[in-house]
Amino acid sequence: MSIPSQSQLFDYAKGAYFADSFTREISYQGQTALDIYLEVASQTPAWIAFLMELRNRIVATLGLKHLGRLQDAALPEAGVQPRVGERLGIFSLISISDSEIVLEDNDKHLVVRVSFMIDVKGDIATVHANTVVHVHNVWGKVYMFFVAPVHKLIVPSSLQTLGQVGA
Repeated sequence: MSIPSQSQLFDYAKGAYFADSFTREISYQGQTALDIYLEVASQTPAWIAFLMELRNRIVATLGLKHLGRLQDAALPEAGVQPRVGERLGIFSLISISDSEIVLEDNDKHLVVRVSFMIDVKGDIATVHANTVVHVHNVWGKVYMFFVAPVHKLIVPSSLQTLGQVGA
């Protein structure tokens, strides 16, 4: 699926090396995009956490950045909105609104931007998990050769942790 036109990542995806979007409908109970991201991150399935740890060990031997764990995205203090530039788990916050949060990881090989966007229609919300990758060099392409197929399993599985419609 392509990046939705109302996403902040829509224009950023033009010319990208990799871009995808996955959706899930949930019961809407006033959640913000930040709430959705934190819920997904905190409920990372064990097999995904294992793959992330394996990734960190492998790339550390190649001199790449150890990202940490997805579930390290902690809830901000009550009433405190995270600020642009702050780390939220493995990503840095680029922008935030009630309907979309954009996060990024940037290194010498590639730039990864993800967003969680909510499209609310009554008591149902469609959550869009969007990813865009721009590579800087051949090492970014090599990395994506291995990561892209797994990414297409990880994101839909992660979205499954969100409450189901009517649940």
